[in-house]
Amino acid sequence: MADNKSDSKKVSRRKFLVRGGLGTIGVVAIGTYIFRNSIRREILGTVNSLDLPYTDNTDKPMVWFEVTSENNILLHSPKVEMGQGTFTGIAQMAADELSVSMSQIQVIHAASSTGNIDSFATGGSTSISGLWQPLRELAAMLREMLLKEASRKMNVGIDELTIEDGILSGNGKTMTYAQAAEGVENWKVPDTPVLKSLKEYKYIGKPIARVDLDAKVFGDPIFGMDAQMPDMLYGAVVRPTKIGAKFVSADIKPAENMPGVVKVIVEEDFVGVVANSMLEAEKAKDAIIVTWEGYEDLNTDAIFKIMTVGNGKSTIIQKHGDALDKQDGIETLEFRTPIGAHAQIEPNGVVASVEGDSAVIKISTQVIGLTRKEVASRLGLDVEKVNVIPTYLGGGFGRRLHTPHAVQAAVMSKAVGKPVKYFFSRKEEFQHDMFRPPTHHIIKGKLNAEGYLDGLEHQFVSGDVGNHSALIPDFLPPIIGADIGAIRGGFIQYTGIPNFRSVYWHVSLPFATSWWRSLGLLANTFAMESFMDEMALKANKNAVDFRLAQIGDDSIGVRLKNVIKAASEKANYSEDIANGRAMGFAASIDAGTPCAQVVEVSIVDNEIVVHKVTVSLDPGLAVNPDQIRAQCEGCVIMGMSAVLYEQMYVENGELQPTIYGPYQMALMKNAPKEIDVVLLQGKDTPGAVGEPPLGPIGAAIANAVRRLTGERLTELPLKLSKTM
Repeated sequence: MADNKSDSKKVSRRKFLVRGGLGTIGVVAIGTYIFRNSIRREILGTVNSLDLPYTDNTDKPMVWFEVTSENNILLHSPKVEMGQGTFTGIAQMAADELSVSMSQIQVIHAASSTGNIDSFATGGSTSISGLWQPLRELAAMLREMLLKEASRKMNVGIDELTIEDGILSGNGKTMTYAQAAEGVENWKVPDTPVLKSLKEYKYIGKPIARVDLDAKVFGDPIFGMDAQMPDMLYGAVVRPTKIGAKFVSADIKPAENMPGVVKVIVEEDFVGVVANSMLEAEKAKDAIIVTWEGYEDLNTDAIFKIMTVGNGKSTIIQKHGDALDKQDGIETLEFRTPIGAHAQIEPNGVVASVEGDSAVIKISTQVIGLTRKEVASRLGLDVEKVNVIPTYLGGGFGRRLHTPHAVQAAVMSKAVGKPVKYFFSRKEEFQHDMFRPPTHHIIKGKLNAEGYLDGLEHQFVSGDVGNHSALIPDFLPPIIGADIGAIRGGFIQYTGIPNFRSVYWHVSLPFATSWWRSLGLLANTFAMESFMDEMALKANKNAVDFRLAQIGDDSIGVRLKNVIKAASEKANYSEDIANGRAMGFAASIDAGTPCAQVVEVSIVDNEIVVHKVTVSLDPGLAVNPDQIRAQCEGCVIMGMSAVLYEQMYVENGELQPTIYGPYQMALMKNAPKEIDVVLLQGKDTPGAVGEPPLGPIGAAIANAVRRLTGERLTELPLKLSKTM
């Protein structure tokens, strides 16, 4: 299907509102620099709960869809599939509006050469929610375009045609979508037609099986590590082991004549080796003698001293009523969380081929548009001449929100005149991760005579999450005063409390930290919900009732109350200890999606054992309920791993561990025997799903342990300090 470039479609009112809304935030952000404080808090609160819209191409169906000669539909997705089920959800949305069966939809990653480029990223739990409106509109436009062509070719009025599984029928005649599209060179894009009602949908809202399941079960070569190109060589890059080390010089002579070495490339910012095999490239890399400078022999204690509330710059992100200062009866708790690695199963890697004035990049990335621009900029190429071909991701979690190794592979390819495949070793992946930053929290609260909170204050410090990442413009952090990633979960959700405030402190760390699944949500919710539980105990009140009584009655407050009630009822929440087991409760709101969890734990051989987790989530409209349940289950397991086992250390200036095993993670034997998921629908459009269920799990486990042992655990990973 060819694009009629002369056709200029008017921007719909919806698109104007979306783009205008984002522009308004930008204008207000500039105003913040003048007025600060109250406006700044308003912006941060809006951004924290914002459903990010999709703002790239939403006007040309032919960029998104192809009709094949077999009467199937190829959907070129600008969002990548990294295990979250996006391809299945968008296939359901497209199939319903196109009136085709699920078996007729094939979703593939959109190469940047198609023009269907997501200039932002796949992340933030926005793939389904962001595409909900525009993708259905695009599919409906294509349906109308095919109807028009079929009407012309069949000489049957459009109103007389019906569609079933991509076959148009009317007046005793039939025609497939493929036949309607055949030979058409210039398509006129219609105005957005009326979308079908939810009652008309066959697939949306149904538990459809994953469209990528067969490929993964049968081991098809779909991941970045599987990518190949003809006549391909292998690359390796010399990387420092010390934090903060800067490249000074390199003696490459020991590597140049080693077996299999094709070329050693010395650039201003890196040294690379290209060889006939990966093993030969790695061996030659290890033989290069590099001089580094600028590093310090730091340790974990030094990092924790840096990461302490009171250090760095502070911003009040939320404020209501009076502050808790020197009043009597104030309860205070401190919490800490460690450095966390992404530890995804597939290390970062890329295959790059540079020929003349063009480049082809096959890569596992969450940022196709950004990768394309960076390669073009480094090589001095026209950005249109760089074709980034995304692959499936063997785990993303934010680790692939910046993939500059594509630039290094492209530079090496240009130097040798052949395609180059370069992948991180596991040690490099651990030592050069974009880590989850450590955090420190001080939370204060005061109970009134009725046993409820009269005041609550959350002060927390974090390293960069969004700030200084490739996705956040440099001008934004000084204006809004807070890291929009680090503050996720840092807002106080109990707005029925008369006085509350939340204060974010920013501290720069000597190593790279950035996006990690759920961003600040895991750490912030662990601290806040542990504190709320402790205050409920001091007030001698049921933990669920204590929370419900202090939530506001606005729309998000009502939804939060509903998930709390649903989780409590489904789990038969009790604060009694039975058969050596106790229950713990916690709740959170992330990206406008409320979630509550109840866990059941015991202590076995002085280790915390999680037996059952009940999850209640309100994601709005569930496009695929089974996939949402799977996301909840995945978040529970990943969250359990983070709060019970995972921790990076700094020893002698190096980040450790560098392999699985010493870097402890949850194993199959650690998984709860049962994860029970309850889905609510508190709004009529899809909301965020991929990260919100990570919020409550840490605090829920800690709260159960508190009831079981009497010990309030305030540091992650959770470890009992006394033998049970």
